[in-house]
Amino acid sequence: MIQFDPQTLDQQRLHRLLLGSIAPRPIAFASTVDKNGNPNLSPFSCFNFFGVNPTTLIFSPSRRGRDNTTKHTFENLLEVPEVVINMVSFDIVQQMSLASTEYPKEVNEFIKAGLTPVESEKIRPFRIKESPVQFECKVRQIIETGTGAGAANLIICEIVLMHINENVLDANGEIDVDKIDLVGRLGGDYYVRTSGNSKFAVPKPLQRQGIGIDVLPDKIKYNNYLTGNDLGQLGNIEKLPDTDVLNQIENEFEFMKLADEKQLCELAQQLISEKATEKALGLLMAFLKSQDENLKS
Repeated sequence: MIQFDPQTLDQQRLHRLLLGSIAPRPIAFASTVDKNGNPNLSPFSCFNFFGVNPTTLIFSPSRRGRDNTTKHTFENLLEVPEVVINMVSFDIVQQMSLASTEYPKEVNEFIKAGLTPVESEKIRPFRIKESPVQFECKVRQIIETGTGAGAANLIICEIVLMHINENVLDANGEIDVDKIDLVGRLGGDYYVRTSGNSKFAVPKPLQRQGIGIDVLPDKIKYNNYLTGNDLGQLGNIEKLPDTDVLNQIENEFEFMKLADEKQLCELAQQLISEKATEKALGLLMAFLKSQDENLKS
């Protein structure tokens, strides 16, 4: 692997490497006002939530790398420590991008980007009507991590009111990832969205205890065809298949006695992709069992 020392690397190169590596990142489309009530709208992908008691969102309008100046969002927050963090759906990604243009301070990005300002209920900055979720926030703390070019300014916020468009909810009142269709930031000019081919699921292993990859037979763990992701899913099942299951699978896949290891692994990968993980592991173990029986005979 190539090694990079952040202390000696060119700052712009370091910035690009970090943005390409730490991705995708959610986008905080931040709406602020200055002390005179003039609005500002700007997106930031150095953003996430960090707790619910109290609700904690953090984003960073960092110092500009090219000239070490601060951004209007940061300056506004020093004057009026309130912000609406609007989430960005695919429907408004181009308008969001346009709002990231560094217009002069007196320019209203709501107007430039063609977005509709809506009065907030508990704070002064405006919400974006077109955003599917809007968080009205009070700023609890601002941490300036440095004074040099590219230094982060951590804006630690507490949500005081949430607005969620009912059209992005499912029948149970939960966020539907396809309906909300959020976008995330990658490196360079690239984004990712939460619907279509750009979306995939990894079930959380919190409700059960997987056996772990270490429990899998060595010939499965160390074969040449299964990937780390394949093994991770096999290791997330709750128990190894017993003899009855293996016999049932042998009867279902009689042809496997004539197959080679590569063909069996490809079939197992297909079963894994179809969420039939237990059957995939049973198939591989039944194949190993048949091989051992052939060697003994």
